[in-house]
Amino acid sequence: MLIEILKAILFGVVEGITEWLPISSTGHLILVEQFVKLQEVSPEFWGMFQVVIQFGAILAVVLLYWNKIWPITKNKEKAILPKGILSYFNKDIMILWMKILVACVPAAIIGVFFDEVFEALFYNPFCIALALIVFGIAFIVVENLNRKKGSKKLKENNSQITYKDAIIIGIFQLLAAIFPGTSRSGATIIGGLLIGLSRPNAAEFTFYLAIPTMLGASLLKLVKFGFSFTRIELIILLVGMLISFLVSVLVIKFLMNYIKKHDFKPFGYYRIALGIIVLIYFCFVR
Repeated sequence: MLIEILKAILFGVVEGITEWLPISSTGHLILVEQFVKLQEVSPEFWGMFQVVIQFGAILAVVLLYWNKIWPITKNKEKAILPKGILSYFNKDIMILWMKILVACVPAAIIGVFFDEVFEALFYNPFCIALALIVFGIAFIVVENLNRKKGSKKLKENNSQITYKDAIIIGIFQLLAAIFPGTSRSGATIIGGLLIGLSRPNAAEFTFYLAIPTMLGASLLKLVKFGFSFTRIELIILLVGMLISFLVSVLVIKFLMNYIKKHDFKPFGYYRIALGIIVLIYFCFVR
């Protein structure tokens, strides 16, 4: 059992790092599992685990951004209306949540009806490698395009994001729902950069967008799995979520500090290099 718990810790570390850095958490978990396999769990549990472990990462966002996403307020000046039940809700935060929910719609619709289809078609090392490379190139291209635009005014805060922007970002998130290795955060950040969001704003909106998206995906997987855990499976899941939460807190703080002074191109180069290594390994070594 100790070895399996250590493996769960490893998967939690990988999830916590790769969920928020735009390098694909699902892709990395699938790749790590090629070398480090959980022995005392069913294949069905593993399919559920690699999604539900993200719940720990969600809690990190809730902890770090609580003041920006919690809509209940005592300040009547910021409320939707000065009196009645709507006087308890912060107008700006409620508008933000409406935009978040709008952005979730494309992936939610496709995920509910086609989740298992896409998993059967694309959850393999070759598709992961291709997605890593393609979106790695996309990061480099988008950053180069933004550099050529020079001093063009960017949208620096969430209030400047329109509903049209939210839908566009949601469509980019859909790509990650279909192709493992794309990276949910990576796809949505690229979408945000393309429509004129600053790097911190694109990353922050991506964090918020993860809350309903990943919570919904986790609940869907749990419902399909049936909540029927063995003792070791439950321990592995809880350990994985706890570690992913702790690591996510550190990684989110690192990323937000990093992108204030640097661009996303290093992540693009990393994705390309990793994608090539994966292709070589599975074509010629394995």
